[in-house]
Parts: sequence; structure tokens; C-alpha cells
Amino acid sequence: MNWAYLSELFTVKSRSMTSTKNIGVFTMTKNYLSMILLFSGFSVFLSSCGVYSFTGASVPPEAKTVSVITFPNKAELVQPSLSQTFSDALRDKFSSQTSLANIPRNGDLHFEGEITGYSTEPVAITGQQTAALIRLKITVNVRYTNKFNPKDNFETSFSRFQDYSSSLNLSAVEADLISKITVELVEDIFNKAVVNW
Repeated sequence: MNWAYLSELFTVKSRSMTSTKNIGVFTMTKNYLSMILLFSGFSVFLSSCGVYSFTGASVPPEAKTVSVITFPNKAELVQPSLSQTFSDALRDKFSSQTSLANIPRNGDLHFEGEITGYSTEPVAITGQQTAALIRLKITVNVRYTNKFNPKDNFETSFSRFQDYSSSLNLSAVEADLISKITVELVEDIFNKAVVNW
């Protein structure tokens, strides 16, 4: 057996394994650095387009404040707590989903309007001409002003509803229905104002 040959073969194999291992580490490091640079570039791009949060909200970088004037209830049927409930929910949405500070009036982004509709109507009429479900519907008229992007300003009416069983009294389910409808209305308004997809 030729020990010198085996020793030389083992040394060559070891060197090639070591160089492969080093190339693998270099490749992994290179890929890692590429990912960091790509993510950094993407972040810079997003910040140049406006203030962006991963919730999808995009507001002008100059905007620092938002104001929501309490929406008066001008519906024919007035639910006493709806005005405050709705207005607070809209303020809370901006507090939780953006870095804008809430101020009482004249914010960089400004909302005002009124509750114009609060009604119930029968739906899903059965064969005996009775309603299986009752629909509670809320409508709000919203005026939105963006101090830095006037083209985004709007005045729009938003409506949402929830159905409940006609066997239930409205007073038993009203608070829960108002809460659900308010969440949907606020989401619609938030999306129209600051989610630019």
C-alpha cells in the first residue's frame, strides 16, 4: 500500500472541503447582506412615498395630527349614545393604526359630518307575510380634508347594517349591533381616507 499517495489524497480532499466550506459561508453572508440591502432600499422607497404603516395606512410625511369633530345625530330616529360612540371609534382607529396625534380641531387630516340615518326595517319576509329578520341600518355623512393632499378630500355618505331575529326586541341587541356597525363604518372611512391601494 502506498501511504504517501493516500496521505497526499487525504490532504487534497481536506483542502477542497475547507475551501468549499468557506465559499458556502461567503455565499451565505453575501445572501444575508443582499437581503438587508434589499429591505433597506424598500423601506426608503416606502418612506419617500409617505408615512407608511404595515396596516396599510399611507399619509403624507408632513402630516402629524388628525382631528375628528363629534358627529351630531341628525337622523329622524335618534339613538342617544350613537354620536359619541361613532366619533370616539373613528378617533381610536387613527390612534391605533397611525402615528398621528389626535387634536380637537384643525388637524392635518380632518373629519367632520353628521349621522343622517338610523332605521330599522323588516327583511326576509316569510310565507305568512311576517319578517324573519329586522335590519338596523346606520348612515353617516363624512367630510374629509387632507391639508397636504387636497385631491384626497371628499364628502361621502357611508351606510352599514346588521340583521337580527324578529323574535328579539331591538333594545336587547341594540348595543351589540351598534358596535358592529360602527366598526364597519369606521373601517370604510379609514380605508377611503388613507389606504391607497
